[in-house]
Amino acid sequence: MKAIYLVRFGKPETAFEVREIAVPSPNENQVLVKVEAFGLNFADISARNGKYRDCPPLPCVLGYDVVGKVEAIGKNVSNVQVGDRVAALTRFGGYAEYVAADFRGVVKIPEDMPLTFAGAIAVQYCTAYYSCIECVNVHEGDRALVHAAAGGVGTALVQLLKNKGAIVFGTCGSAEKIDYLKSLGVDYTINYRATDYKNEIVKISGAKKLDLVFDSVGGSYVRDGIKLLGAGGKLVSYGASQIMGANLFSKIKIGLQFGIYHPAVFLINSKSLIGVSILRLADQKPEIIQRCFRGIIKLFKDGVIRPAGGLEFPAEKLGEAHRAVEERKTMGKVMVKW
Repeated sequence: MKAIYLVRFGKPETAFEVREIAVPSPNENQVLVKVEAFGLNFADISARNGKYRDCPPLPCVLGYDVVGKVEAIGKNVSNVQVGDRVAALTRFGGYAEYVAADFRGVVKIPEDMPLTFAGAIAVQYCTAYYSCIECVNVHEGDRALVHAAAGGVGTALVQLLKNKGAIVFGTCGSAEKIDYLKSLGVDYTINYRATDYKNEIVKISGAKKLDLVFDSVGGSYVRDGIKLLGAGGKLVSYGASQIMGANLFSKIKIGLQFGIYHPAVFLINSKSLIGVSILRLADQKPEIIQRCFRGIIKLFKDGVIRPAGGLEFPAEKLGEAHRAVEERKTMGKVMVKW
């Protein structure tokens, strides 16, 4: 089978190499998936640039999520059968024609589910569902800020929040993405490249503080987000894209911009800071991943969440796909097809 290896850090056009390797054999707890397409995540961009601590030693095969058909199953697998179309969390190895995945990170999906939505289930929608449904309680009228709202996780969060009746503030970086956010139902769209998002929120809200902040940027965005919260407010942090491309000095500076906190600060002000890593949950609490998957599929079948945005690239144009994600030119999920 073909697998695309990351062989050197740097530019996407020269970082990868296609190799022929053996098809993996699933163990007793694994599902062998014949891959229709694999997804791109911001972690892939960080790994390609040598800035992702969990990246395996080079050469390695990246890829956290795939969509495909079940080719074989281990003896302990009962949630899917051979021939099922599935979405799977792969824990690296996804940039390949076949991948073996733990069954607790695999979910059966409808045959007619659009590829870019199916590809978003394992990482983007799972992150959003866990952050929005399991980590916090969202009540009607809650004021919620979603950073990078036009991205994969952002798109999912907006849909989940609007279903709960929240008032959503969404940030993005272009006029095109502003239109996209409006189509999702974002109440207040903010182009952070054209204006200071903090000032805009204060201008819109007046004395009313936010109830929820969902942040994938990190650095000063966490510190400022906590300041925007009112009593009972919660900030959910699931990324640090601000560090992307930073040198050592800049990384230290950005790290300090997160802020240094004592638990008493949150206690006195009745605020919460919550960190989310789907990778850690998959490693240590895979049953949570499976629970999130079931919830997402139900919401899809009920029509609560729907396909939105997304791009497809052929495997031969993986470099272009990486470049598009890195330069923040995409909306929704990006999938790479064999």
